[in-house]
Amino acid sequence: MYPLSDDFARLLPELSVPWQAEAPLQPELLMLSEPLARDLGFDPVALRSDRGIRFLLGTELDDAAHPVAQLYAGHQFGSYVSRLGDGRALLLGERRGSDGRLRDLHLKGSGKTPLARADGRAAVGPMLRESLMGEAMHALGVPTTRALAVIATGRRVIRDDALPGAVLVRVADSHLRVGTFQYARSTGDLELLRRLVDFAVARHVPEAVEAPDPALALLRHVVAAQARLVASWMLLGFVHGVLNTDNVTISGQTIDYGPCAFIDAYDPAAVFSSIDHAGRYAFGTQPAITLWNLTRLAEMLLPLLSEDESAATALATEVLEGFAPAYEAAWIAGMAAKLGLSGADGSGHASGEVAELAGEFLGALQRHRLDFTSSFRALGGIARGGAARFGEHSAADLGLDEWVARWLDLTPDAERMDAVNPIYIPRNHLVDEALDAASDGDLSLVERLAGVLARPFEERAGLERYAAGPPEGAPPHRTFCGT
Repeated sequence: MYPLSDDFARLLPELSVPWQAEAPLQPELLMLSEPLARDLGFDPVALRSDRGIRFLLGTELDDAAHPVAQLYAGHQFGSYVSRLGDGRALLLGERRGSDGRLRDLHLKGSGKTPLARADGRAAVGPMLRESLMGEAMHALGVPTTRALAVIATGRRVIRDDALPGAVLVRVADSHLRVGTFQYARSTGDLELLRRLVDFAVARHVPEAVEAPDPALALLRHVVAAQARLVASWMLLGFVHGVLNTDNVTISGQTIDYGPCAFIDAYDPAAVFSSIDHAGRYAFGTQPAITLWNLTRLAEMLLPLLSEDESAATALATEVLEGFAPAYEAAWIAGMAAKLGLSGADGSGHASGEVAELAGEFLGALQRHRLDFTSSFRALGGIARGGAARFGEHSAADLGLDEWVARWLDLTPDAERMDAVNPIYIPRNHLVDEALDAASDGDLSLVERLAGVLARPFEERAGLERYAAGPPEGAPPHRTFCGT
């Protein structure tokens, strides 16, 4: 129906297993991102047809397409697993978008592959969660994989209960991960590792294709991209929840929205995953754990950096040492925007002033368990001359009156603040409410929530509940892996 290229499958056959998607019993299109479809050169009307749905499910592809389950390894909660891979997923192929970029078209929940650790299927709720979260992150300006479609399969998926099954059609700049390099290195085939580096450079760092040291250029690119990515998470209160090395992309896009959540009350120790008992992937640990993951990537690339082990280690260390300043610069610039401090560019005195103001404000949010998102949004109203209040609390109640006065003396730009401080985020209780209804066959709440999240910075009448935190007395939010 539509041509897809097979670059990954053809150029790196050692890193995949050819496979076909499972045919659904009664497919039903639940969600289609028409803007994303058009960006990829697809006709949304055609994709909604029976033939279009079969194309999206990978059961009716052009003869040139060669779907594969990708191989990778990974450190999962710190423990190395030498062979993971797409147990319930398939890379259908690549498609060039209207902007000239090549994107992966990838399925999740498409049936059991030789790499499967379970039944290879997925349920409607978690696949719609991926769609909601990915599209919300896109609207918030965060680099992310995106959902092109969610399609019900007509099968029941057995978890704790029998749930309606679904397939996610995911689009990404690529599905290369730190874990891909870990698997390639584990084979002992340095030529394979070198070809993987060349593939990744051509895809993500094309300006370095002719560089004498492509592995070093790739490492620099990934370190910088991941520093910017995790800074964007921290600025929005996003907790990924499962930052294993197989969930750290070479592209710098967010991937895998299983046990993710947005914090309500500000708390660096916030953990939502039901299995993260030690807080390894807590909100505040994300920069440090990202650097840990990047160090694993650097270790894989050492043989390509230099034949001299000590020289290779020195080169890798120098690049890794750039993560902290890159992260800090991105966080400071973002926080300056959130506080409306134009001209604070992350250098010199401006950087220190931003860091000090932000630290004091975040400290007050933590002490009083104030909502992260709405508290930053409230600052815009204060900058316009409104009352110095944060929900039901005055600045004086919170010990922030002096802070507010000092901040206002810097003449914050309210419009700049409103452009980066969202009103609407995927509130955990609202996401759960919508997904529960969808699992029972009612998509209206998901559709309504998706419409709200598509315009996160624009205040609209009648949407007050979408801007509010969880009801008082609500139980702690919990998310689950492997859903």
